[in-house]
Amino acid sequence: MRKKIIAANWKMYKTPMESLEFLNAFLPKVHDHEKAEIVIFPTATSLSTVIDRVRGTHVRAGAQTMHWLNEGPYTGQTSPTMLTSIGATHVLLGHSERRLYANESYEQVSLKLKAAIAHALTPVLCLGEMLADRQGGFTKDTLMAQMGAALSNLPASSAGTLVVAYEPVWAIGTGSTASPEVANEVHAIIRSELARVFNYEIAENTRILYGGSVKPENSASLLSQSDIDGLLIGGASLDPKSLAKIVHTHI
Repeated sequence: MRKKIIAANWKMYKTPMESLEFLNAFLPKVHDHEKAEIVIFPTATSLSTVIDRVRGTHVRAGAQTMHWLNEGPYTGQTSPTMLTSIGATHVLLGHSERRLYANESYEQVSLKLKAAIAHALTPVLCLGEMLADRQGGFTKDTLMAQMGAALSNLPASSAGTLVVAYEPVWAIGTGSTASPEVANEVHAIIRSELARVFNYEIAENTRILYGGSVKPENSASLLSQSDIDGLLIGGASLDPKSLAKIVHTHI
């Protein structure tokens, strides 16, 4: 059985004080919950605060992005060694908003993925197609291109901690959600590709998350699908009650 992951991507929301207020309300609601892994991805300025507050709980914290080098003249960047030094355990890589607004290339995502694994950070590799891709029947082609580039030259021995998140770009923050059945079909395609690139065992053990306008009202139906191993939540994760409801969704 693949343990579910409930991941909260706070994007560019919450100051350190607001993050503390959230956690003070949220942590008591999930203190006895161990059926799913809970990971919060706050802003860079709140990451240390969140890590300190969740220490001693079963909630983990990660970064929304990182550079692939340990140091250098890269103003505004954060290195994997900086993340591990403050206790971060996870990192989002290749989120569609990073690809779109920060011009992250396939090659950069691949470099970041390998760096995260080398530094024992759990990488959450984000994949997703634009609306035009879906309407044109190119969903599979788009996802395979993203995966192929990210996983290029990654040995199977290094893929054990990999987490994949499928986020159809047309569903992020739009209120539109891929139906549970459609999402599950795409997850099955991703799992099949993992088996082809690595092997069946890795494919079966890799958690694949769904993201895209997830909320308490649709979380149960999504998590009921055989190939959906968790959720990557945006807007609904900004409210402690809302996120706690999703965490307590059991199938």
